[in-house]
Amino acid sequence: MENLTTAPCGNDCDCTPDAAQLADFSRAIHALGGKWKLEILSSLMHGAMRFGALRRSVAGITQHMLTTQLRELELDGLVLRTAFPGKPLRVEYELTDAAYGLEPTFKEMLSWSRLYGGARLAASQVTQEA
Repeated sequence: MENLTTAPCGNDCDCTPDAAQLADFSRAIHALGGKWKLEILSSLMHGAMRFGALRRSVAGITQHMLTTQLRELELDGLVLRTAFPGKPLRVEYELTDAAYGLEPTFKEMLSWSRLYGGARLAASQVTQEA
């Protein structure tokens, strides 16, 4: 095995990550991390939704988990919860402007998934057949 003695960037530099940049990235990962948050945000990209419709749009999520994830997204400033008076109480969830700022990222993730997701699926099918 060869010993890599040059910097990863190929230059004579200190390639240590910037601590402030890592902290910013860590905040983003915390806000978006979790099994369901990206799916919830993706569903809400199409407009405000009531709880039941949102639950139906995210296949496999439980009512408890959806509630938990929505509360976290609301605390992180990505989802806005609006309660309308009446019986029964009507609640809608929608994205904040900060969350709509993720739209280009979601489009890139979708492009990436279309490009590489199929390759991963094909590779797993080959492994299963072997």
